Amino acid sequence: MSAAVNRRVTVVTAVHGPSAPFLPEAHASLCAQELPDGWEWRWVIQEDGRTEDVRPYVPDDPRVVFHQGRPGRQGGPGVARTLALAHADGAYVKVLDADDRLTPGALARDLAALEADPSVGWATSRVLDLLPDGSTAGFPGDPVHGPVERGEVLGFWKANGFRAQVHPATLLVRRDLLLALGGWMALPASEDTGLLLALNAVSRGWFTQEVGLLYRKWEGQETGQAAHAEPAEHAARMAVVEARARALAAFGWRLPEGTR
Repeated sequence: MSAAVNRRVTVVTAVHGPSAPFLPEAHASLCAQELPDGWEWRWVIQEDGRTEDVRPYVPDDPRVVFHQGRPGRQGGPGVARTLALAHADGAYVKVLDADDRLTPGALARDLAALEADPSVGWATSRVLDLLPDGSTAGFPGDPVHGPVERGEVLGFWKANGFRAQVHPATLLVRRDLLLALGGWMALPASEDTGLLLALNAVSRGWFTQEVGLLYRKWEGQETGQAAHAEPAEHAARMAVVEARARALAAFGWRLPEGTR
């Protein structure tokens, strides 16, 4: 990896038609980011399918690349994000959902945490819900600012009704670690939670108390649909997410010290 590419954060976004109109706001939040000298971001937008619905909203910016993929019956954002990894050539990968917005300084704070400690494989931050009227709302239960030790996320998630104490939509992760775990889980939903628990099974993480993401709540949101909470599928998703994390922990493999 060249020195220039090594100092790049690749931002990965999965998108489909209904969420495409929010891309300009996501782009504006990226443009407001300030990175340390010598660092840059590149935005890879991957459509879940091949339509004409998304391209009109893709920003005209040389730092932005747009790709489309074969639509799957249960493909979803996990498949789209994993396909986008083919174009992620930086040292780090940052998740940004098409309908969300980064807060100023979010990228720099995440990057500083991982650059400072090679034993930390991923970083997350506090989230505020962005409501339809433009107001924001937080929720209790954030961990303390600092490291998240291996296994902590699974323990909290299991004890609190399958709700993690850190949000996978805020994830910044070392690219090599993400690839080693196979990207996002092949699930119709909860694929990002599955990745988060797998990451925490093999490496320490980091949580920043400053708000790093505005998580949009809107009518077309996938997680707000009835199918997301269908009992049989939900139980199956939670079972495989937990089983993967426990298997990784049992194998004893972990992020090697000194990984960059």
